[in-house]
Amino acid sequence: MTLPEHLTLKNPTDVPLDSLVRFVRSYEETITGASTCSREDILLETGIPGYRDNSWCLTDAADEVVAWAALTVRGGGTADCALTVLPGEHGDAAARALLHRLLNRADELGEEQDTYYSVSVGGVLSGDTVVPRVLEQDGFVRSATFGQYDIDLRAAPLPPVLPGNGRIRTAGWASDAEVMHALHLRNRSKGPKTESLEHFRAMLEQLGAAGGVALVLELAGRPAGYVLAQEGGGEGRVIEMGVAPASRGLGIGLALVTAVLAELRALGSARALMAMDTAEIRDHEGLRRILAIQGERAVSQYFKQTA
Repeated sequence: MTLPEHLTLKNPTDVPLDSLVRFVRSYEETITGASTCSREDILLETGIPGYRDNSWCLTDAADEVVAWAALTVRGGGTADCALTVLPGEHGDAAARALLHRLLNRADELGEEQDTYYSVSVGGVLSGDTVVPRVLEQDGFVRSATFGQYDIDLRAAPLPPVLPGNGRIRTAGWASDAEVMHALHLRNRSKGPKTESLEHFRAMLEQLGAAGGVALVLELAGRPAGYVLAQEGGGEGRVIEMGVAPASRGLGIGLALVTAVLAELRALGSARALMAMDTAEIRDHEGLRRILAIQGERAVSQYFKQTA
């Protein structure tokens, strides 16, 4: 697919990290009026196994990033992708060019492994006028929408309210990897699942090396839920949470959230960002009552069955 003459295709590993951070922050500010992206967020994204071979940037004449795409295979039948494009005169062309590369790469990987991959594209902010239109024109449908909450941690944290026979403990990055992976696969979130235990371990190792937080909630000694988070530069991120289906409705999600936010506050975070879908916490109004939510935005995921 032909690119506009002033745009250059690059591998993101050849682009300075700060340039990617500026790009994502500019995208967020353009769409929502506020930015939340940090260096730690980009480091997590660029640390995914296989990132170099499955990602692309477009830069303009000033060598600034204007579009970014990446693909991840997590061991299942879906290639999970991100596609971020600044709106503007050539936004549609940039989005189509990178989407074309994502779809072609998914086909190539399928041929290499004698399978086929459906494709999902996540992280699309509500209010984006470019990416949803390009995806829908190519046959994608919106499959899930998540709420992303900006939480003020300057107030004293609330203690987690545990169900009977419940306790929360710090998880071991290596010793609890299989436990958390099993919960990850069984939770009802519509977000991407990492089917491969090896890939899940690699993510945990990366998060642990970056000073992340991992908590497991047990009921009568049996794991019923977990949460992963990271602190950096005074801002926290609740990265992932899962609750076993058989343990839903007991307040485990809210207990994990309040516990991990207290951990982030103790590590120096003044605010935290948390993305949740309707499958992870039933009582969203209860969440708003007990947490100091100072901002909220919607993030969508799109899906295309390719065969």
